[in-house]
Amino acid sequence: MAREIVLDTETTGFEPHLGHRLVELAALEIEDFVPTGKSFHVYINPERDMPPEAQRVHGLSADFLRGHPTFGDGTIAQAFLDFIGDAPVVAHNASFDRAFVNHELGLVGLPIVPEARWVDTLVLARQRFPGMQNSLDALCKRFKISLSERDKHGALIDARLLSEVYLELKGGRARTLELTSRVSVQAQDLAVTQGYGARPRPLIARSTSEERDRHAHFVFDVIKSELWKKHTL
Repeated sequence: MAREIVLDTETTGFEPHLGHRLVELAALEIEDFVPTGKSFHVYINPERDMPPEAQRVHGLSADFLRGHPTFGDGTIAQAFLDFIGDAPVVAHNASFDRAFVNHELGLVGLPIVPEARWVDTLVLARQRFPGMQNSLDALCKRFKISLSERDKHGALIDARLLSEVYLELKGGRARTLELTSRVSVQAQDLAVTQGYGARPRPLIARSTSEERDRHAHFVFDVIKSELWKKHTL
């Protein structure tokens, strides 16, 4: 089965080489374009202040983050690498997330995630919708993916939204129909192997003989319907 990881991050700014850091990291597992329900999600103490403009985007304050582990304290970095394994990593504007993830990994002496493993949904969207707005919000609206649970940007909710967008970009509804067709064919094959015909077996009558006699009397003597008589006999 084809395993992929959908990833999103929140940060203190835009440039890791200027001292900006990760503050939230989320990754979701999908197999054959279907979410498995397995996820990795952490808040990270950046060990620095939180610029007001960044806090307005994701709502994470320096006070809140001080109560969480740093990236390299032994509970985040290696656990993250173990979770993603050798799977491709899907991100929107992947160069941004890749720069921050690899910067943090480099700071603690762990191997980076090479560029060849990253799948950029922004690139995929621009190929499919050239000249159009292709932000995550715009794509959700285009694909009719609900944004009702999203008040501010957050790595976990954005990763969930991105997984739905990625599915659509890869032909999601068509794949669902294809899967449904395969299941239907398998069910038909199972019915044949078990000796069932094309029609379901009739249910055993649940009415009593007295009830059937009363019904026949009503059809023949009360309403005197030739059509009903035909189906009663």
